[in-house]
Amino acid sequence: MELSGARVMVAGATGVLGGAITAEVAGRGALVALAGRDPSRLAHAARSYPGAPTARFDAYDPASCARAVHDTAAALQGLDAVVIAFGTVAFGAAQEVGDEVAEHLMAVNHLAPAAFFRAALGILRPGSVVAAVTGVVAERPQPRMADYSASKAALRAWLDAVRREARSAGVGVLEIRPGHLDTGFAQRPVAGTAPPLPGGGDPRQLAAAVADALAADAELLRTSPDGTPVVERRSR
Repeated sequence: MELSGARVMVAGATGVLGGAITAEVAGRGALVALAGRDPSRLAHAARSYPGAPTARFDAYDPASCARAVHDTAAALQGLDAVVIAFGTVAFGAAQEVGDEVAEHLMAVNHLAPAAFFRAALGILRPGSVVAAVTGVVAERPQPRMADYSASKAALRAWLDAVRREARSAGVGVLEIRPGHLDTGFAQRPVAGTAPPLPGGGDPRQLAAAVADALAADAELLRTSPDGTPVVERRSR
């Protein structure tokens, strides 16, 4: 996909990673639309992109996720890419994490991205791309992060299946599967306390790799053992 002139909606554009992705694709000539939950943070982020459409959504309201896609598509007269870059995390042993927290993780990390995808797949034309952030825990679940790992693994499995469905329509599906990033994400859990973590990767470096992956029509963006983003044309 040619990013210059492409119409790209970023859900989670008010976050550190989503904001970095928005800045990167805009810097490569894309017309961006911003979606987020908090209206004040959304308005603040939009100041960097005069004229860019914005949309609010609530991850607990799938209809609002679909509405964000349709509203930004109407404002830009179509979309060429939809990038989902939001999520939440919880820590604690499996028996300590309550059912409500587990349900919250699944709603935010799997069901809400799926709602964005369903809406996007209904309007995107051949050559377009939908992308979502999973994480290394989607393939290597971690102790004291069982429910978080499960929610990301569910999204990964869903993307794998949807990718094969979308190919017939000429729409690409990109999974963004980074390792630990220095975004402050782990310091804002909905439950529990983060264990000691090594230094995280630079979200701006990953954002540049996301733009590269979109331009290359890749299916997977992962992090190598040395922390370098790796773009793969075909998912594993």
